[in-house]
Amino acid sequence: MLNRVKEFFREVKIEIKKVVFPSKEELIGSTWVVIITVIVISLFLGIVDLGLSKLVSMALR
Repeated sequence: MLNRVKEFFREVKIEIKKVVFPSKEELIGSTWVVIITVIVISLFLGIVDLGLSKLVSMALR
């Protein structure tokens, strides 16, 4: 059991060396893309929700 755990961590160490981490600029750029996308989608869904709630309230009158 202990040998399997050691082998696992040895493989993890080998694999982590293969990972290419983004630069600071790439990370900041990607973060802005995510933030802007979330804002745009939330505004769209808010407008759709407002419109549907008005439509339902008019239909129930």
